[in-house]
Amino acid sequence: MRIYKVGGAVRDRLLGKPVTDIDWVVVGATTEEMLAKGYRPVGADFPVFLHPKSGEEYALARTERKSGRGYGGFTFHASPEVTLEEDLIRRDLTINAMAEDDQQNLTDPYHGQRDLEARVLRHVSPAFAEDPLRVLRVARFAARYAELGFTVAPETLELMRQLSESGELEALTAERSWKEISRALLEDQPQVFIEVLRECGALKVLMPEVDALFGVPQPEAHHPEIDTGVHTLSVLEQSALHKQPLTVRWACLLHDLGKGLTPKEDWPRHIAHEHTGLKLIKAVNERFKAPKDCQELALLVGQYHTHGHRALELKPSTLLELLQSFDVYRRPQRFEEFIAACEMDARGRKGLEQRSYPQADYLRGAANAARSVAVQPLLEKGFKGPELGEAIKRERLKALKIYKETAPS
Repeated sequence: MRIYKVGGAVRDRLLGKPVTDIDWVVVGATTEEMLAKGYRPVGADFPVFLHPKSGEEYALARTERKSGRGYGGFTFHASPEVTLEEDLIRRDLTINAMAEDDQQNLTDPYHGQRDLEARVLRHVSPAFAEDPLRVLRVARFAARYAELGFTVAPETLELMRQLSESGELEALTAERSWKEISRALLEDQPQVFIEVLRECGALKVLMPEVDALFGVPQPEAHHPEIDTGVHTLSVLEQSALHKQPLTVRWACLLHDLGKGLTPKEDWPRHIAHEHTGLKLIKAVNERFKAPKDCQELALLVGQYHTHGHRALELKPSTLLELLQSFDVYRRPQRFEEFIAACEMDARGRKGLEQRSYPQADYLRGAANAARSVAVQPLLEKGFKGPELGEAIKRERLKALKIYKETAPS
């Protein structure tokens, strides 16, 4: 039995990056031997075991063969005869197909270290094209390592293009797709993930609503970058620069989908794009079964982001409707995330990335003014039921009128 550290732990050590998760491969062992040593079995599809003390995953060396569509369409073979090189060749990228023993002696049959130094994301073998999930994985790695200058090898991009055209991407489950998308959006340069998907044709398959934004012009006076797709990438980039959570980043990606539906004869204006985009945002949410908080914020940002930009001009009654829509009294964090998404939208414009966004503090102040209305005095006056609701609304409107008159402009 020989045990090797493999994959990301080896890659990140060689890159000088922190190693978080460690994967191990066991060569020359049987399931019975692993159980006898106290390893606990997990996973139904292939033999993976948890170390009796550390709890880390140890997998028997295995080969795989394509047997169906999608990410799960493989049959695996694990036996003591499977070599380390045979196990490594089934992996996606050369930089993930390296192994080292307990003395840090490197096994690198597919030149992963060379590609690390050249800053290239390259597939290990033609079998790469058998797994559609790898299109998303490579795009995610491109986003993760963009700051180090990594790019996708042309021949790998070509295989990704073939996968995108093959219909295999449609076989991916929503859960697997979302796992990759959400991890990619939380990288330091999530816009690169979208760029790579678009370059290989996968964006058109997975998110045609986002792909449709490229080439759609906006008024140059408000959007010096003009192109709506370019703007969306910039907004996403800003959300990462400002360390926004996943909910905000997802909303940033989807906020302008309605502009993809604007008839060409109306360009560059996009009247009511906030409302026309809601059905598209809902469709993307449902396609990937995004978490509820991501879905809700994306829809609210899509519908109300122009309200956010025009906050200082809004009538008190419109401001109250906005606050009610977000239920700022019970869910203050969601409104804070809306404000963040609006600010990222404003900053995601060419040459305006550093411009201040006074609307943020104004909206926070409005929310505080509405929240400051006390309910107890109204109860003491005898209001109850629907009448109480109306009385609270009147008092909040009054508080917002005062706020609008006294707030610094």
